[in-house]
This record gives sequence, structure tokens and C-alpha cells, in this order.
Amino acid sequence: MSVTRIATLIPAYNEEKRIANTIKSVKESKYIQNILVIDDGSTDMTWQRARELGVEVLRLNQNKGKGYALSCGIQKVINDNEIIVFLDGDLGSTAKEADKLITPILNNECDVTIGKFKITKKKGGFGLVKLLARKGVKSFTNCEIESSLSGQRAFKSEVLKKIEKIPSNYGVEVSMTIDILRAGYFIREIDVDMNHRETGRDIKGFIHRGKQFYQILLTLAEKSLRC
Repeated sequence: MSVTRIATLIPAYNEEKRIANTIKSVKESKYIQNILVIDDGSTDMTWQRARELGVEVLRLNQNKGKGYALSCGIQKVINDNEIIVFLDGDLGSTAKEADKLITPILNNECDVTIGKFKITKKKGGFGLVKLLARKGVKSFTNCEIESSLSGQRAFKSEVLKKIEKIPSNYGVEVSMTIDILRAGYFIREIDVDMNHRETGRDIKGFIHRGKQFYQILLTLAEKSLRC
């Protein structure tokens, strides 16, 4: 019986304090054989911390955005793996929860899985970015995907081969969700016990969410023009 080849892409920007724990946790997976860290122009030692743990690292000269980093990673692994997993670099010890995303695809229950996080006690924003993402996906596909913003995902490789354009910015998850559903693939949201760094209700947090909101809105507007 042949073994399904599975790779994980970890885009990371200035995650030298967290990337090692994330990688160590991914290595506990029952399924993942290949790990590729894409250092998105970090100004710290993210790439070195990753390489010290013996995983492949792709270093980008400039910070070009999560979507761009993922696109570069996809090109490197798409032809040699049947399932590709996206994981954020700051998941730490919870990254091993990726197995919950992989199992339904191995069982051919769906084409794509998205990690659905538990509600946190920490107050972040006011939910406007999540609402925009959810409503945006609904307007283009008539499907309700609660975790449209989640970057923790697993895909059959054939699905990624069908996506022609991946935005380089914060619109990446919403754009991919829309394209996947419109192509007729089935997405399943999976409850995971993952957690990562969250922005709070401070100036830095509001600036971050404002940038997210704008870039997702721009992504949705561009899709409307192409329809």
C-alpha cells in the first residue's frame, strides 16, 4: 500500500521566539513527512532557528506578504506531495493538531479542511474583519464558512493546482476559500485545539486589523470586477 506524501508549509515573519516550538510540534505529527519554512524577509533569526532543527528553509529577500510566501512554497512542493498543509509559524506546541486537518482528507471525506479555533477569553477586535470575511465568502459562493480567516488548512494538491492567483496580502485566505468553493470542491471546518499570538485592543492591534480589513475588502472588490 502506497504512503500518501504530505508536506507542510510554514510561512513566517520575525518568529524566532516561536518557530522552533512550532516545528518541534509538527514533527510529532503521525502523517507529515516534509516541512518547509518560508522566511518572508524576516529581520531576525527565524530562518536560522528553523534550519537548526533540520527542516528545509526558503528565505525571501524581502517581506512580500503571507500569500506571496505561500505561493513560493506551493511551487516547491506541489508536484511531490498529495496533501499540502498550511500552518502559521506561531502555533507553538499546538501545531501537532494539524493531524486533525489531515485525517478527513486521507479518508476522502472532503477536499480541503480549515482549522476552527475555540473562542478565546482575550478581547481582541470587534469582529468586523471576521464578519467581512464570512460575508464576503457567502456573497460569492452562497456557503457559510465561519473560519474563513483561519490560516490553518489542509488541501488535496489537485485543489491548489486549480487556483490561478493567490493574493500576496491578508486577502489570501478569503480569496482561496472563494476560488475553491466556486471550483466545486468541498471544504470542511474542523475543531482544533490550536492557539497562536493574538492582537489586543491597543494601537498596534487596531492598525493590524485595519490593514486586514482594507486588504480583504480590496480582494473582494477585485473578484467582483472579474465576475
